[in-house]
Amino acid sequence: MKRLAPSLLLLLAAGAAQGAALPTPAQVRAAYRPSDAVMLDRHGAPLQALRIDRQVRRQPWVALADVSPALPLALLQAEDQRFMEHGGVDLRAMGQAAWDNLFRRRPRGASTITMQLAGLLDPALQAGAGGRTLGQKWDQVQAARALDAAWTKPQVLEAYLNLVSFRGELQGVGSAAQALFGKAPSGLNVAESTILAALVRAPSADVALVTRRACALAVELHAATPCRDIGMTARLAFARQVVAAPLPPARQAARQLLRGAGEQVRSTLDGALQRHAQAVLRQRLMALRGRNVNDGAIVVLDNASGEILAWVGNAGGSEVDGVTAPRQAGSTLKPFLYALALERRLITAASPLDDSPLALATAGGLYAPQNYEHDFKGFASTRTSLAASLNVPAVRTLLLAGQERFHERLLALGLRSLTEPADYYGPALALGSAEVTLLELTNAYRALANGGVAGDAVLRAVGGGQAAGPARRVFDAGAAFIVGDILADPAARSVTFGLKNELAATYWAAVKTGTSKDMRDNWCIGWTGRYTVGVWVGNFDGGAMWDVSGVTGAAPVWRDVMDYLQRGQPGTAPRPPANVLRRQVAFQPALEPPRAEWFIRGTETAQVTLPGGEGQAPGIVYPVDGSILAVDPDIPAARQRVFFLARAARGLRWQLDGEVLGGVDESAGWQPVPGAHLLELVDAGGKAVGSTAFVVRGQD
Repeated sequence: MKRLAPSLLLLLAAGAAQGAALPTPAQVRAAYRPSDAVMLDRHGAPLQALRIDRQVRRQPWVALADVSPALPLALLQAEDQRFMEHGGVDLRAMGQAAWDNLFRRRPRGASTITMQLAGLLDPALQAGAGGRTLGQKWDQVQAARALDAAWTKPQVLEAYLNLVSFRGELQGVGSAAQALFGKAPSGLNVAESTILAALVRAPSADVALVTRRACALAVELHAATPCRDIGMTARLAFARQVVAAPLPPARQAARQLLRGAGEQVRSTLDGALQRHAQAVLRQRLMALRGRNVNDGAIVVLDNASGEILAWVGNAGGSEVDGVTAPRQAGSTLKPFLYALALERRLITAASPLDDSPLALATAGGLYAPQNYEHDFKGFASTRTSLAASLNVPAVRTLLLAGQERFHERLLALGLRSLTEPADYYGPALALGSAEVTLLELTNAYRALANGGVAGDAVLRAVGGGQAAGPARRVFDAGAAFIVGDILADPAARSVTFGLKNELAATYWAAVKTGTSKDMRDNWCIGWTGRYTVGVWVGNFDGGAMWDVSGVTGAAPVWRDVMDYLQRGQPGTAPRPPANVLRRQVAFQPALEPPRAEWFIRGTETAQVTLPGGEGQAPGIVYPVDGSILAVDPDIPAARQRVFFLARAARGLRWQLDGEVLGGVDESAGWQPVPGAHLLELVDAGGKAVGSTAFVVRGQD
């Protein structure tokens, strides 16, 4: 006997404890729980069913009016021919059964449908391994009489059809009709109905026995259905794979929301968008299959509310959820780094950044970042460095802004996957060496879309008890605006990506791609005025892709989803906040053509001069004042080096703790010594023109 829903068992136990009458049909129906939970989309339409109860398979309760008349006729013929006449107990059938049990070799039962229902409703009446005791049979008779007196015949039959087990884990007519015949109970024909009626008596019988019984029932019902048709239907039904009713795929999102069997939870997802995003991802992965790209994920957020409008955990062929799986971020963290430097007024969008070879001493040895195209641009403005995703300028900006401070800002954005301290990631944090999830990263970009204000992403619809939480300012509004303007600038990104690519939308959109080390992860994340879309493609097993960049991998998916969202909408640029202004700027020498540039108020300039040129004061770039450097005990002391960096320092020398180390152009590096140190830039006369204090930590 299959177990009942927990809520129904509690209802019956409570009635028994109180000595009350049997539950009413309404109480039984209210306590009934399907084995699946259903997630609804934001419009209330079913989006994804998820199996919760693994003991049985139950569909939603089926009203008797929604069951084909052929099934009740077959069931009454097989189980209870005088159902409409007796008062819950068929005395004639009981007498005949007693006679047969005494004098015939094949005993028979006399339980009416009402008696069987009493056994289904009351666990105390369910048969043990040796059958029911005499006491149980007497109680079952009394319960059946009470049921017949309190319930109508249709109510008894409806409850029985929903609670009886048909085969294996299939309980109730809804699950049996769907699993065995792939249809609703209303569509059952005579052959299918006789098969189900035969299964009630022997749910585990083989196909031959079920066919013989079903054929006999058809003859008794004077049905025109040939026995060969019943046999074919039975064989096909028993060979059919038990599957849930098809629904649009949102399995990973459903796992975040659904907990209890039978519940229906309204999500924030948009069903049409979810289906479109899933289809787009599948098509793109098929196109990239020859480049060893097998998996992907998509998240779509509403900028204003933080509601998750689409959650595609994978393309449908895996149980892994790519939305919540941590992966290396690649260049997708650069916008937050530049926003931090802009906010602290360490740079402007026009500041020249040095894109030349760089080698830094780290715990793992020398760190020498290179650009995607394995070349160097010399000097490039902040706008070009970010839009074209140049690596060396990003690392230099990290040294300028402070690694610890950048790490803290990423945590404030909600990147909880960064579980290690800042020095664990080293300068490679600027290039996305840390692992993040697609949901966290996309929601962090939403903070830029909202002018630097962050908030939690939400999957449960309003009224579900889950709030987005308070909004929090993470970046200055001016810094966030300038970063967005840079990421929406097709001319600035053309240095690396060219003018014609998937990032160049016909509407205003700020977007950034990223590719992790060895091409294992591929990202494209961007926003418009209303939406933020994040896409990841790669391989869940960590395998490297073959010559796939953000523009060729994730970007086409991002563009297709964003085009779908922006259809019929202009997608205009955001209004500048009060603390930014636009000024014409020129470069000396002509590093880049003159242009109108955005500045945070107070940092504007009409002319930008390259480091080392007129108007630039000498200074120390790395280490910044107050830095703490660590000696790695796993690296031989003789191999550890720190490389000092300076600007506008031609002809100057390094002086450490009063001792001259050599010219700034010498790159042998300094072997770190534990303790506090004072680093100075000195001229030929020994006069200090710049200084910084730092500490080297030794072994504990």
